[in-house]
Amino acid sequence: MTPIVFTLVETTEPLAENISQTVRGIHQPITGDVVKTLASAFVQGRPIIAIMASGIIMRAIAPHMADKHADAPVIAVSADGQHIVPLIGGHHGANKLAARIAEATGGTAAITTASDTQFNVSLDEPPAGYTLANPQDFKPFMAKLLAGSSIVLNGSAQWLENSNLPFSTGASMQISITDSNLSGSPEHLVYTPKILCVGIGCERGTDAAEVESLISQCLQQASLSKNAIASINSIDLKADEAAINQAAASLNVPVRFFTADELNQQADRLQNPSQVVMAEVGCPGVAEGAALAACGNDGELIVAKTKSLRATCAIARKSEPLTELAGRSRGRLSIIGIGPGSDEWRSPQATDELINASDWVGYGLYLDLASQLKTSQTEHRFDLGKEEARVRHAFALAGQGRNVALVCSGDAAIYAMAALVYEVLDSQTLTPPEQRVEIVTVPGISAFQAASARAGALIGHDFCTISLSDLLTPWATIEQRLHAAARGDFNIAFYNPRSLKRTDQLQKAIDILTPHRTPDTPVIIASNLGRPTEKVTTVAFKDFNPQLVDMLTIVLIGSSQSKIISRGDGVNYCYTPRGYANKTSVASKANVTSKVNQS
Repeated sequence: MTPIVFTLVETTEPLAENISQTVRGIHQPITGDVVKTLASAFVQGRPIIAIMASGIIMRAIAPHMADKHADAPVIAVSADGQHIVPLIGGHHGANKLAARIAEATGGTAAITTASDTQFNVSLDEPPAGYTLANPQDFKPFMAKLLAGSSIVLNGSAQWLENSNLPFSTGASMQISITDSNLSGSPEHLVYTPKILCVGIGCERGTDAAEVESLISQCLQQASLSKNAIASINSIDLKADEAAINQAAASLNVPVRFFTADELNQQADRLQNPSQVVMAEVGCPGVAEGAALAACGNDGELIVAKTKSLRATCAIARKSEPLTELAGRSRGRLSIIGIGPGSDEWRSPQATDELINASDWVGYGLYLDLASQLKTSQTEHRFDLGKEEARVRHAFALAGQGRNVALVCSGDAAIYAMAALVYEVLDSQTLTPPEQRVEIVTVPGISAFQAASARAGALIGHDFCTISLSDLLTPWATIEQRLHAAARGDFNIAFYNPRSLKRTDQLQKAIDILTPHRTPDTPVIIASNLGRPTEKVTTVAFKDFNPQLVDMLTIVLIGSSQSKIISRGDGVNYCYTPRGYANKTSVASKANVTSKVNQS
């Protein structure tokens, strides 16, 4: 996850910005409860860099610490940037982050973990491109190493060879660098380099279990470890093939796709070229070609094409670990509802999607509301009224293999962009790469939910939402829905109630409702919800003035059962009972009767 850099005082904000740029993190000044803010970030698993006293940090996170192997890294930084202290998670990212911060600030990283200080290496946190195959053996191995044992190194890895580890021929302890399926022991650590590229071809609709079983079979036959897989690879025609994507997810490795032209460049290196495959997809081999294309010119095919009923698999090996992958990711389009705009009303999933996206597409105001989360994302801003252009631009970016966030206010599927995304997808006007992108809809708090919550519980019973904008829906249709909602005695939320050009629709809606509502029916007028200029007012139906409503306002009107109450603070609240009054009365009478009988 992306690190969050927390500050308490304004004087440390320049330092926080420097650190944020260094670690590609997010700077977040804390304006509310410090302990609550830090604890929330820690529970969400976010790496924390806090420019404040370590005592404050520890008091906030201590009640939530659970597993040293799962807890997020936490780092304390002094206000002058000279002291950077990894508090927890030293071997799970904190030490490396501290070192990067120290380099940027000219400070000192206070590394206290034994392997780092004594041997200048983190044995339980190998560098990118390597995996410790037997982490359960690290602790006893390290204990013996610190007690004076020496090690034999089997294989080659510069990060180990450049350390201060006590290597010696004939030593009783071992470290092995291998892509073989070794189990290791408390005297033998096994590091697996990510040097294998798996190529997959399959028929459309192949079951994921078949692909996973075929990969496992190929690995076992060659005595290879699944930890050595750097990527799963195929032709771009299969970017939306569930079996391939699920197999990659099951192995927790990236999946990459290549065009037929790119696979054709490997034709001379194939062991099993096929004219049938050439006729079907435009290249002589998918599995072998994709594996070799992923490995590059210095890769070699070590498992030739192997068939199951509906799939093929091949494996190529590269000489060094793959830290940068060839090919293209399957594009991802996340339709994100950020809620009304405030941070506390934005879901953790929406936050993660925004942080991890490569591109943000949206109306400028919505992008501004999420600006605190921006790191290196490219923004693509559109004016109001350019909704379809936004959607098509988002598809075009995702079709290039990018991770695109289409940013909406409220809930993305309620009067927002999600429906338009699927409408464009259904139009059959997208290019093949655009049609194959992954689509995820992230829900958010809609304006009617926020307004009801702010003013009490108006939508405690049956409700409906109606947009009064006739730009996309004929007014005659809107009128039909208004009459139906009025007769049905629904609580009603009016979206798009009024604008500069549409000034009479709201009054027409009120006229339709008037015969069905009592004068004291509650009405909520809510504008700029979740923002500094938020204003929420509750009035009686008879006192409602449509002229006070603008395009940033939502209007909620209660049913015949809705009520307004006033509390000691002078504020009006409204609610709609759920029809339990009779049950409550019966229960109360039963209690009274019981007490009388007992007496």
